[in-house]
Amino acid sequence: MFFTCGPNEAMVVSGFCRSPPVMVAGGRVFVLPCIQQIQRISLNTLTLNVKSEKVYTRHGVPISVTGIAQVKIQGQNKEMLAAACQMFLGKTEAEIAHIALETLEGHQRAIMAHMTVEEIYKDRQKFSEQVFKVASSDLVNMGISVVSYTLKDIHDDQDYLHSLGKARTAQVQKDARIGEAEAKRDAGIREAKAKQEKVSAQYLSEIEMAKAQRDYELKKAAYDIEVNTRRAQADLAYQLQVAEEISGPLTSANKITLVSSGSGTMGAAKVTGEVLDILTRLPESVERLTGVSISQVNHKPLRTA
Repeated sequence: MFFTCGPNEAMVVSGFCRSPPVMVAGGRVFVLPCIQQIQRISLNTLTLNVKSEKVYTRHGVPISVTGIAQVKIQGQNKEMLAAACQMFLGKTEAEIAHIALETLEGHQRAIMAHMTVEEIYKDRQKFSEQVFKVASSDLVNMGISVVSYTLKDIHDDQDYLHSLGKARTAQVQKDARIGEAEAKRDAGIREAKAKQEKVSAQYLSEIEMAKAQRDYELKKAAYDIEVNTRRAQADLAYQLQVAEEISGPLTSANKITLVSSGSGTMGAAKVTGEVLDILTRLPESVERLTGVSISQVNHKPLRTA
């Protein structure tokens, strides 16, 4: 007669011609009625709530810890399946779970006794790894493998953990205040530095503007001197030209004859007076004869090329 089972179950056939017994995990097997016996063992994953109440830690502080473990009988490993059959064949899942739970709780309590509350509270990963490692090495001899273990909860009745939390909270608040003060200080330093750089840049800008103004004024003064010099040279040349044009007719005269009007005496004073009179009327005469105004010579603008 053929018997079958799913992948979450194993069959064990013993009896006639079955020594040692045949173990089949997830499959079928032929069984001779009356002379052979078939038994089944569950390979389902079992979830265990591992509680350890009021366990004294290394420094004598009692705490309670709750862990969650996933365990199962390993059907793919023949040696582990054989060990599980020897230990649990004929037992229900609840009975197997109870045995595994007691084993896990014992190892959990042992790990708690070797650690301080601070170590368990601050480094849960380390605690979980230690429980998983120790429990796995023990349960594997029963054919059970620990799939996972996680620390779910830790608490105490002495408010020790609460005190740790308050101390940590106070430390965090202190660090936050220090950080805020340092941030404000750094911001103030950066602001002052920015203002200093702004003022320095403003001063540098004003200095550059002053230098530019100075250079402009110096160049302008130099240009003005050059222009005035050239204007003076041009005026002088023009006056010389005018003088040459005026003196031309006079230099061609061989002599000057003074004619008396019949009144007064002739002499040096008379000649001087006559010359001064001639010089007074000279600009008007020059302008009439040459068309050049001597009075406007000094005001004539400089002609440039």
